[in-house]
Amino acid sequence: MSLDTAELALKSQFPGLAGDWHYLDTAATAQKPQAVIDATVAAMGRDYATVHRGVYARSADMTLAFEAARRRTAAFLNAEEDEIVFTRGATESINLVAQSWAAANLKAGDRILLSTLEHHSNIVPWQLLRNGVEIDVCPLDAEGRIDLEAAERILTPAHKLVAFAHVSNVLGSVLHVEHAAKLAHAVGAKLLIDGCQAAPRLALDVKAFDCDFYAFSAHKLYGPTGIGVLWARKEILEGMQPWQGGGSMIDKVTFEKTTYAPAPQRFEAGTPNIVEAIGMAAAMDWLAAIGLNRAEKHERDLAVLLRSELRKRNDVTLFGPDDSLGIVSFALDGVHPHDLGTILDEEGVAIRAGHHCAQPLMEHLGVPATARASFGLYSDESDIEALLKGIERTRRIFG
Repeated sequence: MSLDTAELALKSQFPGLAGDWHYLDTAATAQKPQAVIDATVAAMGRDYATVHRGVYARSADMTLAFEAARRRTAAFLNAEEDEIVFTRGATESINLVAQSWAAANLKAGDRILLSTLEHHSNIVPWQLLRNGVEIDVCPLDAEGRIDLEAAERILTPAHKLVAFAHVSNVLGSVLHVEHAAKLAHAVGAKLLIDGCQAAPRLALDVKAFDCDFYAFSAHKLYGPTGIGVLWARKEILEGMQPWQGGGSMIDKVTFEKTTYAPAPQRFEAGTPNIVEAIGMAAAMDWLAAIGLNRAEKHERDLAVLLRSELRKRNDVTLFGPDDSLGIVSFALDGVHPHDLGTILDEEGVAIRAGHHCAQPLMEHLGVPATARASFGLYSDESDIEALLKGIERTRRIFG
């Protein structure tokens, strides 16, 4: 399986992939292209200063760059600039909604609908509400997609929030967000979408989706760790109270009373992740230049190829739909995924092995863990070839 010139040129942009190493753990975190590294190094070095409060020129320039990152993020989502809240990642974004919007608007007797395939970050924040709100779980269909026909049967006016993953981090199955929004809004519920696995692979348009909240992390988007996004409709953000207090999120502070800045600043207490925001914007620019349509097709094609190769074996169980988006989870008969991952590492192949922060889904699948290979734009057929070779060696070791 040889690489063409375009694939070699793309892969060469990633210093973390130098040498004979096959990285198949992009769903956990993506490697970083040199363009993103250069942007973050410049922001942390030559251009570095604080933002918003400095009266000197470099601080003003850095403030412009930081707010330009917000505009870039808004464009990435087809949203408005003042609807973009910078957070530490999707986990914090979902917790923000839980502790601000949900804590104020949900009461005992209200219900939240999640799905069987949710990441723990879209389960635990709702459990932490402890205000008598009940959680219902939407099942999956036979192929591992969120069963929206079942969701329609489950939903009642008591449901105030539906929170679903756009793309499963285990199965690679894709949610029809517009349909989910229609179902949620039909009973008066809001729709929150966990977009971590979708953002690097799909063109996003929150206006077309008609959801109410959208969250994702930059580090899965070829950007830095420590920065993420919460998008919410402007009218919803304006009605939400801060969930953390400190500098930057205030209007005026006295010991008697504090008034808050307008959204989104009221949700960004403290010195923000300046460098990381600039790095995230650089990642969005890089990905746009490559093309999200190319990313989606490339990763779907690799997933189809890997599933086809694994299906030739009689000792592998595959999970998820055949058209999974860049993520393939599987089990090798008689071999714990951790053992498989260890042997593959000896072969220069990096996969994820475990429950992938989706323990309820593992219970549904009837396994304690799975092996997961996940692709990025830098992935190619040589990675699949190395993985298959490592699986064959594992089989020989375990008999």
